[in-house]
Amino acid sequence: MIHNMELYQVFYITAKAGSLSKAADELFVTQPAVTHSIKQLEAKLGGQLFFRTSRGVTLTTEGRELFTYIEQAYHFILNGERKIMEMHQLTHGEVKIGAGDTLCKHFLLPHLKQFHESFPKVKIQVTNRTTTETITLLKEGKIDLGIVNLPISDPHISIQESIVIHDCFLTGAAYKQLAEIPISLQKLLEYPIILLEKGSSTRAYLDHFAEEHGLSMKPEIELGSVDLLIEFARNGFGIACGIREFVNQELLDETLYEIQLTTPIPARKVGIIKLKSTPLSAAATHVYDTLRQM
Repeated sequence: MIHNMELYQVFYITAKAGSLSKAADELFVTQPAVTHSIKQLEAKLGGQLFFRTSRGVTLTTEGRELFTYIEQAYHFILNGERKIMEMHQLTHGEVKIGAGDTLCKHFLLPHLKQFHESFPKVKIQVTNRTTTETITLLKEGKIDLGIVNLPISDPHISIQESIVIHDCFLTGAAYKQLAEIPISLQKLLEYPIILLEKGSSTRAYLDHFAEEHGLSMKPEIELGSVDLLIEFARNGFGIACGIREFVNQELLDETLYEIQLTTPIPARKVGIIKLKSTPLSAAATHVYDTLRQM
Protein backbone atom coordinates (compact mmCIF):
# COMPACT_ATOMS: atom_id res chain seq x y z
CA MET A 1 0.00 0.00 0.00
CA ILE A 2 1.30 3.49 -0.89
CA HIS A 3 1.55 5.70 2.15
CA ASN A 4 0.97 9.45 2.24
CA MET A 5 2.47 10.80 -1.00
CA GLU A 6 3.52 14.00 0.79
CA LEU A 7 5.98 11.96 2.86
CA TYR A 8 7.71 10.79 -0.31
CA GLN A 9 7.80 14.36 -1.61
CA VAL A 10 9.52 15.49 1.61
CA PHE A 11 11.93 12.56 1.32
CA TYR A 12 12.78 13.36 -2.31
CA ILE A 13 13.29 17.08 -1.77
CA THR A 14 15.41 16.46 1.33
CA ALA A 15 17.58 13.92 -0.50
CA LYS A 16 18.07 16.34 -3.41
CA ALA A 17 18.83 19.30 -1.09
CA GLY A 18 21.05 17.32 1.31
CA SER A 19 19.76 19.53 4.12
CA LEU A 20 16.69 19.60 6.33
CA SER A 21 16.65 23.40 6.42
CA LYS A 22 16.98 23.76 2.62
CA ALA A 23 14.21 21.20 2.13
CA ALA A 24 12.01 23.15 4.56
CA ASP A 25 12.62 26.36 2.60
CA GLU A 26 11.78 24.67 -0.70
CA LEU A 27 8.63 23.09 0.69
CA PHE A 28 7.56 26.26 2.54
CA VAL A 29 7.29 24.42 5.88
CA THR A 30 9.32 24.43 9.10
CA GLN A 31 12.40 22.26 9.65
CA PRO A 32 10.68 20.33 12.47
CA ALA A 33 7.85 19.51 10.03
CA VAL A 34 10.39 18.05 7.60
CA THR A 35 12.01 16.03 10.36
CA HIS A 36 8.62 14.73 11.52
CA SER A 37 7.65 13.65 7.99
CA ILE A 38 10.90 11.76 7.49
CA LYS A 39 10.52 10.01 10.84
CA GLN A 40 6.97 9.03 9.87
CA LEU A 41 8.18 7.53 6.59
CA GLU A 42 11.05 5.71 8.31
CA ALA A 43 8.61 4.26 10.84
CA LYS A 44 6.26 3.05 8.08
CA LEU A 45 9.10 1.51 6.03
CA GLY A 46 10.87 0.08 9.09
CA GLY A 47 14.33 1.54 8.54
CA GLN A 48 16.52 4.64 8.64
CA LEU A 49 16.68 6.68 5.42
CA PHE A 50 19.14 9.47 6.33
CA PHE A 51 22.32 9.97 8.35
CA ARG A 52 22.90 13.37 9.91
CA THR A 53 26.27 14.92 9.01
CA SER A 54 28.00 18.19 9.82
CA ARG A 55 26.83 19.52 6.44
CA GLY A 56 23.25 18.26 6.63
CA VAL A 57 21.95 14.80 5.80
CA THR A 58 22.99 11.96 3.50
CA LEU A 59 21.13 8.88 2.37
CA THR A 60 21.61 5.46 3.95
CA THR A 61 21.89 2.37 1.76
CA GLU A 62 18.13 1.84 2.12
CA GLY A 63 17.59 5.53 1.42
CA ARG A 64 19.60 5.40 -1.80
CA GLU A 65 17.60 2.37 -2.97
CA LEU A 66 14.32 4.14 -2.26
CA PHE A 67 15.57 7.33 -3.92
CA THR A 68 16.16 5.59 -7.28
CA TYR A 69 12.47 4.64 -7.44
CA ILE A 70 11.09 7.90 -6.06
CA GLU A 71 13.18 9.89 -8.54
CA GLN A 72 11.72 7.92 -11.45
CA ALA A 73 8.21 8.41 -10.12
CA TYR A 74 8.84 12.12 -9.61
CA HIS A 75 9.94 12.53 -13.22
CA PHE A 76 6.92 10.58 -14.44
CA ILE A 77 4.70 12.99 -12.52
CA LEU A 78 6.50 16.00 -13.97
CA ASN A 79 6.16 14.54 -17.48
CA GLY A 80 2.47 13.98 -16.84
CA GLU A 81 2.02 17.58 -15.70
CA ARG A 82 3.92 18.79 -18.76
CA LYS A 83 1.74 16.71 -21.10
CA ILE A 84 -1.43 18.08 -19.51
CA MET A 85 -0.09 21.61 -19.86
CA GLU A 86 0.77 20.95 -23.51
CA MET A 87 -2.73 19.61 -24.10
CA HIS A 88 -4.28 22.75 -22.62
CA GLN A 89 -1.95 24.90 -24.71
CA LEU A 90 -2.86 22.77 -27.77
CA THR A 91 0.75 21.78 -28.42
CA HIS A 92 -0.24 18.15 -27.88
CA GLY A 93 -3.39 16.04 -27.95
CA GLU A 94 -5.90 14.35 -30.21
CA VAL A 95 -9.42 15.03 -31.44
CA LYS A 96 -11.64 12.26 -32.80
CA ILE A 97 -14.60 13.37 -34.91
CA GLY A 98 -17.35 11.45 -36.69
CA ALA A 99 -19.14 12.87 -39.72
CA GLY A 100 -20.74 11.79 -42.97
CA ASP A 101 -18.95 12.37 -46.27
CA THR A 102 -20.96 15.43 -47.28
CA LEU A 103 -20.87 17.18 -43.90
CA CYS A 104 -17.18 16.35 -43.58
CA LYS A 105 -16.34 17.87 -46.96
CA HIS A 106 -18.56 20.96 -46.92
CA PHE A 107 -18.98 21.73 -43.22
CA LEU A 108 -16.16 20.23 -41.17
CA LEU A 109 -13.11 20.31 -43.45
CA PRO A 110 -12.83 24.10 -43.93
CA HIS A 111 -12.73 24.61 -40.15
CA LEU A 112 -10.42 21.68 -39.48
CA LYS A 113 -7.99 23.10 -42.02
CA GLN A 114 -7.81 26.34 -40.05
CA PHE A 115 -7.46 24.46 -36.74
CA HIS A 116 -4.70 22.24 -38.14
CA GLU A 117 -2.77 25.26 -39.39
CA SER A 118 -3.02 26.91 -35.97
CA PHE A 119 -2.27 23.77 -33.91
CA PRO A 120 -0.31 21.37 -36.17
CA LYS A 121 0.81 19.10 -33.31
CA VAL A 122 -2.75 18.14 -32.35
CA LYS A 123 -3.69 14.88 -34.09
CA ILE A 124 -7.05 14.91 -35.87
CA GLN A 125 -8.88 11.66 -36.60
CA VAL A 126 -12.05 11.78 -38.70
CA THR A 127 -14.32 8.75 -39.10
CA ASN A 128 -16.80 8.84 -41.99
CA ARG A 129 -20.13 7.32 -40.97
CA THR A 130 -23.84 8.00 -41.32
CA THR A 131 -25.61 10.03 -38.64
CA THR A 132 -26.92 6.87 -36.96
CA GLU A 133 -23.48 5.25 -36.97
CA THR A 134 -21.86 8.47 -35.71
CA ILE A 135 -24.21 8.53 -32.72
CA THR A 136 -23.28 4.91 -31.94
CA LEU A 137 -19.55 5.71 -32.12
CA LEU A 138 -20.04 8.66 -29.78
CA LYS A 139 -21.91 6.59 -27.20
CA GLU A 140 -19.22 3.87 -27.40
CA GLY A 141 -16.56 6.49 -26.61
CA LYS A 142 -14.79 6.03 -29.95
CA ILE A 143 -15.14 9.69 -30.98
CA ASP A 144 -15.21 12.98 -29.06
CA LEU A 145 -17.58 14.88 -31.32
CA GLY A 146 -20.03 14.12 -34.09
CA ILE A 147 -21.33 16.22 -36.97
CA VAL A 148 -24.81 14.99 -37.87
CA ASN A 149 -27.98 15.79 -39.71
CA LEU A 150 -30.83 16.83 -37.42
CA PRO A 151 -33.35 16.11 -36.10
CA ILE A 152 -32.18 13.49 -33.61
CA SER A 153 -33.20 12.81 -30.03
CA ASP A 154 -31.16 11.05 -27.35
CA PRO A 155 -31.15 11.80 -23.60
CA HIS A 156 -27.42 11.00 -23.31
CA ILE A 157 -26.31 13.40 -26.04
CA SER A 158 -25.85 17.16 -26.01
CA ILE A 159 -26.95 18.65 -29.33
CA GLN A 160 -25.77 22.05 -30.57
CA GLU A 161 -27.70 23.24 -33.60
CA SER A 162 -25.60 24.81 -36.34
CA ILE A 163 -26.23 25.84 -39.94
CA VAL A 164 -29.57 25.46 -41.72
CA ILE A 165 -29.56 23.24 -44.82
CA HIS A 166 -32.15 22.72 -47.56
CA ASP A 167 -32.64 19.41 -49.32
CA CYS A 168 -33.46 19.95 -52.98
CA PHE A 169 -33.77 18.03 -56.23
CA LEU A 170 -31.02 18.61 -58.77
CA THR A 171 -30.43 17.66 -62.36
CA GLY A 172 -27.99 18.16 -65.18
CA ALA A 173 -28.78 19.28 -68.71
CA ALA A 174 -30.84 16.13 -69.48
CA TYR A 175 -33.83 17.23 -67.37
CA LYS A 176 -33.20 20.95 -67.03
CA GLN A 177 -36.62 21.74 -68.51
CA LEU A 178 -38.07 20.58 -65.18
CA ALA A 179 -36.33 23.50 -63.49
CA GLU A 180 -38.34 26.09 -65.41
CA ILE A 181 -41.42 26.09 -63.16
CA PRO A 182 -42.25 24.47 -59.79
CA ILE A 183 -43.75 20.99 -60.03
CA SER A 184 -45.39 18.67 -57.55
CA LEU A 185 -43.51 15.86 -55.86
CA GLN A 186 -45.95 13.40 -57.39
CA LYS A 187 -45.09 14.62 -60.89
CA LEU A 188 -41.37 14.63 -60.14
CA LEU A 189 -41.44 11.01 -59.01
CA GLU A 190 -42.51 10.00 -62.52
CA TYR A 191 -38.89 10.68 -63.58
CA PRO A 192 -35.83 8.58 -62.66
CA ILE A 193 -34.82 9.51 -59.12
CA ILE A 194 -31.36 9.01 -57.62
CA LEU A 195 -31.20 8.79 -53.82
CA LEU A 196 -28.92 7.75 -51.00
CA GLU A 197 -29.24 4.16 -49.86
CA LYS A 198 -31.57 3.39 -46.98
CA GLY A 199 -29.95 3.64 -43.55
CA SER A 200 -28.93 7.30 -43.68
CA SER A 201 -30.81 10.02 -41.81
CA THR A 202 -31.11 12.00 -45.06
CA ARG A 203 -32.83 9.11 -46.85
CA ALA A 204 -35.15 8.58 -43.87
CA TYR A 205 -36.01 12.30 -43.90
CA LEU A 206 -36.89 12.22 -47.61
CA ASP A 207 -38.90 9.02 -47.26
CA HIS A 208 -40.86 10.61 -44.41
CA PHE A 209 -41.48 13.74 -46.49
CA ALA A 210 -42.87 11.63 -49.32
CA GLU A 211 -45.04 9.57 -46.96
CA GLU A 212 -46.56 12.75 -45.54
CA HIS A 213 -47.79 13.46 -49.07
CA GLY A 214 -49.11 9.95 -49.54
CA LEU A 215 -46.25 9.01 -51.84
CA SER A 216 -43.37 6.54 -51.84
CA MET A 217 -39.80 7.11 -52.94
CA LYS A 218 -38.83 4.43 -55.46
CA PRO A 219 -35.42 5.49 -56.75
CA GLU A 220 -34.03 4.28 -60.03
CA ILE A 221 -30.52 4.36 -58.57
CA GLU A 222 -29.36 4.19 -54.94
CA LEU A 223 -25.83 5.24 -53.98
CA GLY A 224 -23.80 5.61 -50.80
CA SER A 225 -22.45 9.10 -51.41
CA VAL A 226 -24.12 12.45 -52.07
CA ASP A 227 -21.21 13.47 -54.28
CA LEU A 228 -21.88 10.40 -56.44
CA LEU A 229 -25.58 11.29 -56.60
CA ILE A 230 -24.67 14.70 -57.97
CA GLU A 231 -22.31 13.25 -60.55
CA PHE A 232 -24.89 10.75 -61.76
CA ALA A 233 -27.47 13.54 -62.08
CA ARG A 234 -24.98 15.78 -63.86
CA ASN A 235 -24.31 12.99 -66.36
CA GLY A 236 -27.98 12.54 -67.24
CA PHE A 237 -28.91 9.43 -65.24
CA GLY A 238 -31.79 11.15 -63.46
CA ILE A 239 -32.69 13.59 -60.72
CA ALA A 240 -30.75 13.54 -57.46
CA CYS A 241 -31.52 14.98 -54.06
CA GLY A 242 -28.70 17.08 -52.64
CA ILE A 243 -28.17 20.01 -50.29
CA ARG A 244 -28.56 23.44 -51.87
CA GLU A 245 -25.98 25.15 -49.66
CA PHE A 246 -23.31 22.69 -50.81
CA VAL A 247 -23.87 23.10 -54.57
CA ASN A 248 -24.18 26.89 -54.82
CA GLN A 249 -21.26 27.18 -57.23
CA GLU A 250 -22.59 24.46 -59.52
CA LEU A 251 -25.97 26.18 -59.63
CA LEU A 252 -24.31 29.49 -60.49
CA ASP A 253 -22.21 27.80 -63.18
CA GLU A 254 -25.34 26.05 -64.50
CA THR A 255 -23.69 22.65 -64.42
CA LEU A 256 -26.60 21.74 -62.14
CA TYR A 257 -30.20 22.97 -62.07
CA GLU A 258 -32.52 23.01 -59.08
CA ILE A 259 -36.02 21.65 -59.60
CA GLN A 260 -38.43 23.63 -57.44
CA LEU A 261 -41.25 21.74 -55.75
CA THR A 262 -44.67 23.31 -55.28
CA THR A 263 -44.34 22.15 -51.66
CA PRO A 264 -40.65 22.47 -50.74
CA ILE A 265 -38.90 20.01 -48.45
CA PRO A 266 -38.73 21.59 -44.96
CA ALA A 267 -35.30 22.91 -43.96
CA ARG A 268 -33.11 20.94 -41.57
CA LYS A 269 -30.12 21.80 -39.41
CA VAL A 270 -26.65 20.41 -38.95
CA GLY A 271 -25.91 19.40 -35.37
CA ILE A 272 -22.69 19.16 -33.37
CA ILE A 273 -23.03 16.43 -30.77
CA LYS A 274 -21.11 15.31 -27.70
CA LEU A 275 -21.85 13.12 -24.69
CA LYS A 276 -23.42 14.89 -21.72
CA SER A 277 -21.56 12.71 -19.24
CA THR A 278 -18.04 13.01 -20.64
CA PRO A 279 -15.92 16.20 -20.49
CA LEU A 280 -14.02 17.08 -23.64
CA SER A 281 -10.25 17.43 -23.86
CA ALA A 282 -8.82 20.91 -24.38
CA ALA A 283 -8.29 20.25 -28.09
CA ALA A 284 -11.79 18.81 -28.59
CA THR A 285 -13.27 21.74 -26.64
CA HIS A 286 -11.52 24.19 -28.96
CA VAL A 287 -12.85 22.43 -32.06
CA TYR A 288 -16.34 22.23 -30.55
CA ASP A 289 -16.39 25.95 -29.66
CA THR A 290 -15.13 26.88 -33.13
CA LEU A 291 -17.88 24.89 -34.85
CA ARG A 292 -20.52 26.05 -32.37
CA GLN A 293 -19.76 29.72 -33.01
CA MET A 294 -20.29 29.44 -36.76
